[in-house]
Amino acid sequence: MTDGTATLDDLDARLEKHRVELTGYCYRMLGSSFEAEDAVQDTLVRAWRSYDKFEGRSSLRSWLYRIATNVCLDMLSASTRRARPVDLSESTPLARAALSPRPDDTWLEPVPDARVLPAVEDPAEAAVAKESVRLAFMAALQQLPPKQRAVLILREVLAWRASEVAELLGTTVASVNSALQRARATLAEQRDRGAEAAVSDPLDEEQRKLLERYVAAFEGYDMTALTALLHEDAVMTMPPFDLWLTGHDDITGFMTTLGSACAGSRLLPVQVNGLPGFAQYKPDPEAGGFTPWAIQVLEISDGGLTGFHFFLDTARWFPLFGLPLHLEAEADEVQQGA
Repeated sequence: MTDGTATLDDLDARLEKHRVELTGYCYRMLGSSFEAEDAVQDTLVRAWRSYDKFEGRSSLRSWLYRIATNVCLDMLSASTRRARPVDLSESTPLARAALSPRPDDTWLEPVPDARVLPAVEDPAEAAVAKESVRLAFMAALQQLPPKQRAVLILREVLAWRASEVAELLGTTVASVNSALQRARATLAEQRDRGAEAAVSDPLDEEQRKLLERYVAAFEGYDMTALTALLHEDAVMTMPPFDLWLTGHDDITGFMTTLGSACAGSRLLPVQVNGLPGFAQYKPDPEAGGFTPWAIQVLEISDGGLTGFHFFLDTARWFPLFGLPLHLEAEADEVQQGA
């Protein structure tokens, strides 16, 4: 019994070692943090139950990716493609701004870096991994048919050989190469439609200072300072609402009207989708202190902010990021308010 238990414990540890990279793979496939976690759990359970049938003709890692791919393809066959607000409609002028929510499964979801990006020693490999979970790239992936999506991720992101991908998918090398060519063409079209975030890894000095200025401007609700940080065609989105705004005038106008309750917010830094981000807490007039409001994901290019995206479903996002559901007011704030 002891030997059997030790063997099972060893198997659990060997499977668990692959959880983060499998979650990253499933997240890229599905566009959903929670569906990715479910897919990985299903993958590990299936592997545990059928391990006695694993013949070792491929590595344990390859076998797990085969199971995960099948799980994701099954899930994708019954679901819609996830998207950002900018993928579904034209931007709305501030004068016509209205907050209309869509179902949760409409939206591409944010994810903490730590859940999908395994630690690697090679800086170039780490940079590619981060780029492959950024919102613009993830949105482009969702435009691909599921098998093309799998081929592109395995070949371009994970650097598998075409023969390995063909074996995993039960197809030919020629078929894999054809699927990859079509996927690349689709992604090239998506890139042509909008600029991508250009974020250093780690952040360079200019980008760190930009974020410091952003925090000061947002927490101070200083629209003049915020305008100076935004590109003229900067974009703001707020899933689950389909509204999105473009241009600093409409963005700051929204923040001082419909978004005025965010004045006095506090920001805590988070690492999200390979980009800088913040957990936003707005003042809680009933309980005091601050209550969760949004996970912010910032896109930076050419020394300014090109996009900031507010994910508002705090009951889901804040626990996922390991964030508290309440912040106490600091002592000096309490004294000032007395």
